[in-house]
Amino acid sequence: MDHEERIAMFLDYENLAISARDHLGGLSFELRPVADALAERGRVVVRRAYADWSYFDEDRRMLTRSHVELIDIPQRMNASRKNAADIKMVVDALEVAFERAYISTFVLCTGDSDFTPLVHKLRELNKRVIGVGVEKSTSALLPPACDEFLYYDRLEGVEAPPVRTRPSRPASPPVAEPLPVAPEPRPAEDEAVRDVDTLAALVAQTVAGLQRSSNGTVTASTLKRTLLRKDPTFNEADYGFRAFGELLRHLSGSNVVELTAGSAKGDPEVTLPEHGDKEAAFALLRSVVLDLAGSAGSTALSGLKNQVRKVAPDFSEKKLGYRSFLQFCQAAATSGAVGLTWSPESDGYLVTAGPA
Repeated sequence: MDHEERIAMFLDYENLAISARDHLGGLSFELRPVADALAERGRVVVRRAYADWSYFDEDRRMLTRSHVELIDIPQRMNASRKNAADIKMVVDALEVAFERAYISTFVLCTGDSDFTPLVHKLRELNKRVIGVGVEKSTSALLPPACDEFLYYDRLEGVEAPPVRTRPSRPASPPVAEPLPVAPEPRPAEDEAVRDVDTLAALVAQTVAGLQRSSNGTVTASTLKRTLLRKDPTFNEADYGFRAFGELLRHLSGSNVVELTAGSAKGDPEVTLPEHGDKEAAFALLRSVVLDLAGSAGSTALSGLKNQVRKVAPDFSEKKLGYRSFLQFCQAAATSGAVGLTWSPESDGYLVTAGPA
């Protein structure tokens, strides 16, 4: 237990309840998906929710059963209930931060950008900050400020009802035609497939950066924390993987990274494959340029990737850690495999084969 994260959770309940109702098809906010997500990250020792509870009678019962302390912010004459709740929540969070040093993580359940200064202050006090909010109503300023941000509508157990659309009345009677059978929608999986190459590049670049900066081993847990620092909304589930270890095993199978057993069980060391793969890719690029332009000629960078793929259909610069084919060619030029020059006449790069 000594190594567990101690978590304090503060809920801007009015923000959450109204956001869920307005943007998730009238869905009522439930605490259980948030509690389950936090249970994976540590031990929640403080639970407080702020609202005028006369407006949330049923919710009050649900929160009480979950052992949440309800802080009542009643409506006052000529006063904003929302501002009063925000101020009270900020004061309580800072009080806990100063008085309870054993609490290492603060969870702010809100999408309101007004809490961004609180996030900055808590991080100055060496506290880890996790935000929770409904995606469509969360300010763009809040997630980047946090160490990690969880979108409520993406949490396990949250099932928003489908949005109903009213069909428009046709201008004339429709002609009866056989309708094609549409395949079942799989938006989450399709999006994951589209993004895996980009994810592979991000992981490879992050591992390379950690290896350069630390001069030591890079563990899976270190890599995950670094990815969250780059993008607090990062979640391997968005790419179709159930756990971060499953994602790493997929990338290892694609030869993006290599995994070896680490000193801690379940936390493998992550390294990049030996440079032979990149050198082989550079040699492939040089041979394609030679075939197209000869030893003394040049070929345009535009369209060159397609020529490379004709020779090696599985070629992908992103699997090697490069964001673009141009970046890959620049690295090949640095190694001497090819030459890369800008041509004002053709308004593009020209590629020549390097010396053998």
